[in-house]
Amino acid sequence: MKVELIAIGSELLLGQSTDTNSVWLSEQLALYGIDCHHHSTVGDNLDRMVVVMSQALNRSDVVICTGGLGPTQDDITRDAIAKVMKVNLKTDPSLVAAITDKFKSRNREMSENNLLQAMVPVGGTPLAAMPGTAPGLNCPVQSGGHIYAFPGVPSEMKQMFSQCVLPELLKSQGGTKVIRSRTMRTWGMTESGLAELLDPMIKSLDINQGSESSATLAFLASGVEGLKVRITVKGDSSQACDRQLDLQEQQLRELIGPIIFGTNTDTMESVVIDLLRDKGMTLSVAESLTGGYLAGRICDIAGASQVFVGGVVAYSGGVKQKLLGLDDGPVVSEAAAIEMAKNIRDKTGSSLALSTTGVAGPSEYEGKSVGTVCIGLAGEDFAIAETIFLPKSRQLVRQLTTITALNILRKYLIK
Repeated sequence: MKVELIAIGSELLLGQSTDTNSVWLSEQLALYGIDCHHHSTVGDNLDRMVVVMSQALNRSDVVICTGGLGPTQDDITRDAIAKVMKVNLKTDPSLVAAITDKFKSRNREMSENNLLQAMVPVGGTPLAAMPGTAPGLNCPVQSGGHIYAFPGVPSEMKQMFSQCVLPELLKSQGGTKVIRSRTMRTWGMTESGLAELLDPMIKSLDINQGSESSATLAFLASGVEGLKVRITVKGDSSQACDRQLDLQEQQLRELIGPIIFGTNTDTMESVVIDLLRDKGMTLSVAESLTGGYLAGRICDIAGASQVFVGGVVAYSGGVKQKLLGLDDGPVVSEAAAIEMAKNIRDKTGSSLALSTTGVAGPSEYEGKSVGTVCIGLAGEDFAIAETIFLPKSRQLVRQLTTITALNILRKYLIK
């Protein structure tokens, strides 16, 4: 069974409201193993709503609409459904009584237009749950398919779906399936390069679609958070899905293991903090162009105080020389990055130290182009540095430098 979601409301297209309803419904459908392949958003225009609903019915078994069931002139979802069903609207006396009683119970005066909510397409029925004054609709379409409609108020929609529609969907599907996903977090490879490397695995999974061992891979470019590779499986139980996810993750790690830094909600800084804690090591930082962003990312993680001892933001060359003991000379260099890391480690007594220096922009510095970055790492008996070249965007340079520096530290720690 395929379910499709349609969010209705011009305010969604104008960016005045966010469609959280479709997100919640998608999560619920996935939780019970019900396939949802399409989302649509359409404004309060009758002709366009009819087109979107008709297209959805042509490719899906069930269409769920949210929004447009209120008492105002732009609440025309029921009109659009009636047009798709090729029927008229009729007044449901039970809804007239229910809406009237709700206003009376709240000691509020009811304007006549509220009874528009009592109009139901012929052949359709109101949903039993009615937490507000707008009823939901259950509308089988004679030409094929089924439309459910909910008010746009999230709390009302959730109650109607859970109590009235989900049981029907599960019954129609013939039982509950389970969909589970696991996201592998990567850093250090482009999306195109990763796709090329994983192409044989993806093709193999495509061939097995529909079998008990079927799975899918999807890529999500997440900017400074790296590339995510999501594995999704479907099975009869959570245990079966977990076994399949473990198998697919193992195959994925055999192909791209070195660039995987975490899973699901892991971040680069949370992984680094865990590694430091496991090894009983501490960290300090000396920052120039990152301007405290590196320390800030580390301190965002609960428990960072167990491993992070502190650092210095030395933005000007003079401060680098005064606070970090750098010699006169270029400060955008690997030699400077090494000295920064070594000296902050000596001053704080930490096990390891990271440093960042470079050119964030807007213009070149010391003859170095914008985006030139040197990262240092120092320990008790070693000090190394690496030069990277980043996009010429001031904010991106700071963010990418931070994650790259943490990744350099991560790779050292896992050795």
